[in-house]
Amino acid sequence: MSLQQTIEQAFENRNEYSPANMPQDVRDAINQVLEQLDNGSLRVAEKKDGEWVVNQWAKKKAVLLSFRLNDNYVQAAGEHVQFYDKVPTKFANWTEAQFKEAGVRVVPPAVARRGSFIAAGAVLMPSYVNIGAYVDQGAMLITWATVGSCAQIGKNVHLSGGVGIGGVLEPLQANPTIIEDNCFIGARSEIVEGVIVEEGAVISMGVYIGQSTRIYDRETGEIHRGVYRQVLLSYQVAYRQKMARTACTLLSS
Repeated sequence: MSLQQTIEQAFENRNEYSPANMPQDVRDAINQVLEQLDNGSLRVAEKKDGEWVVNQWAKKKAVLLSFRLNDNYVQAAGEHVQFYDKVPTKFANWTEAQFKEAGVRVVPPAVARRGSFIAAGAVLMPSYVNIGAYVDQGAMLITWATVGSCAQIGKNVHLSGGVGIGGVLEPLQANPTIIEDNCFIGARSEIVEGVIVEEGAVISMGVYIGQSTRIYDRETGEIHRGVYRQVLLSYQVAYRQKMARTACTLLSS
């Protein structure tokens, strides 16, 4: 039975499993998926032939099953800090040699969970990266930026202070939120609900975008939802529709 088949079958029986009775083959399969997500050899979503393809079995099933592997336990993080969780942190017990080999910079108290991938050249200021997330080369996460579960952050992306990139687990979402290469996300902005921000987009501070957000293109007059096209600048505005004042996001070149 393949790794995917083992995960698929285990997910159907998930209500029967707990840390005390998890079958060893299922436990091994889940740990293998987490290890592959952690080292970047497996991604929750990847772009193929110009389209994003989501590995649903890894995103929803393996990640959700992983929460049944362990009970909460105390995790020491230095002399004065402890955590109490069922998922270990990514950098627990790393040596200086491992950090140098990985090529990442992690500024305290930044936290990444096991099962997230941080590529070489990425910088984590005091920020948070959840399980299943992928942070590509040269990405910069400024203070209090949050990358939610299974979110995909492209090369050289800049997440400004307090930016929130939504996850897929709470509440359960069909697709991960994706920020493509060379994007700039302004301070305190929130991109959630599986929205895709395409390559090179620049988003002003304080912009909130979900699947229901109207994205108004000033040049064409078109309104989009769910996919942020390649644009130079966007910011939050309001427009009038049938005498009602409705929040939207404006695209401007």
